[in-house]
Amino acid sequence: MVRVLRSCIQSILKMVNSFIGMAGIAMILYSAWMIRIWQREMGELPFGSDSKYPPPWFIYTFLFLGVVFCMITCTGHVAAETANGCCLYMYMVFMVILIMLEASLAVDVFLHSDWEKDFPIDPTGNFDQFQKFVKSNFEMCKWVGLSLVALQGLSLLISMILKGLGPHQSYDSDDEYGPDRVPLLKNAPPYAKNEAWLRINDKANR
Repeated sequence: MVRVLRSCIQSILKMVNSFIGMAGIAMILYSAWMIRIWQREMGELPFGSDSKYPPPWFIYTFLFLGVVFCMITCTGHVAAETANGCCLYMYMVFMVILIMLEASLAVDVFLHSDWEKDFPIDPTGNFDQFQKFVKSNFEMCKWVGLSLVALQGLSLLISMILKGLGPHQSYDSDDEYGPDRVPLLKNAPPYAKNEAWLRINDKANR
């Protein structure tokens, strides 16, 4: 029963974690599109150290967040597949840090009406376009953001439940190879047959 429950929770964690990964991939694709626009308008890539233009921090931020989301997703998939305590702890720490950063950013935006002044000037103009898009589609952006945070909180809760169930256990029982299962060993590899017969003989001699 515990094994079935653990398997279901692992599948749910993978599914919820996949949505976070898709958000990260969307951020990376959006960053790639902004890099292409920058290269077309400025005639150079935004990663050169000898550029005469200010660094496009907005592109860097979106690209960094996309990579972080994808890395957290990979960690979550490994943790969900193995149910390893160390991987689950690492995944939970990453999720807590990410949620805290998002919460601090949301508090800054809601408490300060002039929050735009906290950010440096974006030479690409993409930040202004993004800001206008958010304002014109505020309801949709609000629900998308809340859904993403809810998915992160749900994945954190599921990982805590999976950690509470403990790691996979190897059930090495004497009844694993009973006499009624001997015919099934005919097509097994030689090493499996030898191990099975040793278990059966050991049980018969007791």
